[in-house]
Amino acid sequence: MIRRWAAHRPEGRKVPEIGILFWTIKVLTTAMGEVTSDYLVRTFNPVIVVPLAGLGLVAALVLQFAAHRYVPWTYWLAVVMVAIFGTMAADVLHIELGIPYIISTALFAIVLAVIFGAWYASERTLSIHSIDTHRRELFYWAAVLATFALGTATGDMTASTLGLGYFDSGILFAMLFTLPALAYGLGSVDAILAFWVAYILTRPLGASFADWVGRSRSLSGLGLGTGSVSLGLTIVIVILVGYLTVAGRHQRREAA
Repeated sequence: MIRRWAAHRPEGRKVPEIGILFWTIKVLTTAMGEVTSDYLVRTFNPVIVVPLAGLGLVAALVLQFAAHRYVPWTYWLAVVMVAIFGTMAADVLHIELGIPYIISTALFAIVLAVIFGAWYASERTLSIHSIDTHRRELFYWAAVLATFALGTATGDMTASTLGLGYFDSGILFAMLFTLPALAYGLGSVDAILAFWVAYILTRPLGASFADWVGRSRSLSGLGLGTGSVSLGLTIVIVILVGYLTVAGRHQRREAA
């Protein structure tokens, strides 16, 4: 059973190549997940919406695990659902349970460290270029979910607890986001560490700017509305993922 669970797929990896388009869509999904979550829980009953988002995440992950190779729309659908549900999970701890953002940030950081520790102990690598077994894919998505929850709590902590507001928080995380690339370019850190640090930072980066645009002026935002911002970001993401899908099919035809 274990050997079958961890068996390598001859079709290849289940994650996309890392490049400008990857990071662009990743930041857009973090922003979209933030405002979509806010819109849903403020428009509908959270008791209904949060479980439905959880079911949507499970369904998206089932599609992703069932695929035999990287498929853009299934992969990014899973990321979007992680973004929405991860935001809700972080917000529930603070809004419903009254846990301070600094505590939830520390809690999610510990959870992520445990996932990374278990992943490395099992597979001896945290490289996303080795996501070619079911077990590694399970570790990968567990880490992704934890990074979204951690990033959400961190962004809310800087904006609210530290009083920076959404725009200044976005600027802060934009500057921090460049540091892993610079450190990797200078040879100070390896590619795996640089990737995961940058990956974690994309969450508060995208979410802070999305909140700034969507939240009301009384909350230091521009007041465009979370629903409108969510719709706009969704359209852009669909266009970019559609482009990746068409480009991927063209590449496979050329390789055939």
